[in-house]
Amino acid sequence: MSDHAIEIRDLSKYFRTPMTQRRISVLQGIDLTIARGEIFGFLGPNGAGKTTTIKILNNLVFPTSGCAFIFGRPTSDMQVRNRLGYLPEHPYFYPHLTGSELLDFCCRIFGLKRADRRERITHLLSRVGLQGAGDVLVAKYSKGMVQRLGLAQALVNDPQLVIFDEPMEGLDPLGRRDVKNIMFDLKKQGKTVFFSTHILPDVEAVCDRVGILLRGRLSRVGRIDELVRQHVESIELTATGLEEKDVLLIARKAVRVHQVGTEARFVFGTTADAAQATEHIRKLGGRLISLVPQSKTLEDYFISQVSANDESLSNSN
Repeated sequence: MSDHAIEIRDLSKYFRTPMTQRRISVLQGIDLTIARGEIFGFLGPNGAGKTTTIKILNNLVFPTSGCAFIFGRPTSDMQVRNRLGYLPEHPYFYPHLTGSELLDFCCRIFGLKRADRRERITHLLSRVGLQGAGDVLVAKYSKGMVQRLGLAQALVNDPQLVIFDEPMEGLDPLGRRDVKNIMFDLKKQGKTVFFSTHILPDVEAVCDRVGILLRGRLSRVGRIDELVRQHVESIELTATGLEEKDVLLIARKAVRVHQVGTEARFVFGTTADAAQATEHIRKLGGRLISLVPQSKTLEDYFISQVSANDESLSNSN
């Protein structure tokens, strides 16, 4: 039995334009493994190839070269399909069905018995925040409700691996919180979550690891702390009990200073400057309240990677 939920080897994909048959490369030699039980965020700007990768994993698109495996089996294996849940980027469901009828249809696909279907549907509607909306026609659902219904159908078969393409799309902050809680619950159950999104603070909150896809190539893969938290950009120091002249003295090496009442907040660009300020505060009889390193966020890191990639491409041309 494979230790990997997902294994991608040298995966490439190109399409040809309908009129000119010009070759357009979408993926170029992707190698990636996702461990069982982890939450993995798949990041990249529009057109990077994220959705194409996800469709290949779901056997909806076939690679030009390379291969992909789920739980050690080819993506075309029917046993794999029974262990997989999928939410597409733009879910569309039969508008003439109610939410419960749509989920019942999905349950039938997986062979659930009638009594089991009822219990499963009630549970799923509650889990995604659609309790009370099961008898409403899908045609009357808002965009956020359709997204929640999409999450529910992805969980119908109690999958061991869920693949979400932009699961936060169209959701308000409460909906995004619910999705994150679902991901945490799945992880607690030992299941694997692989998802793409543009909402980077949510990725930072839930993911064990992330991969950044740029122009069809996997640029970076790693834990978020490996990618961003080692990059300390500044240090914020808060102190009290200082006279105005003392604040002005310490502020000489600060990047920014903000004073409210008896508290002074300094931001230093280096650890050496912050350490020196801490020593000054002690000698001047002040009290240090906090000393907090300010690291890059995942969004900062992502933007820097995209910018560097664009600059590299521009220079090569």
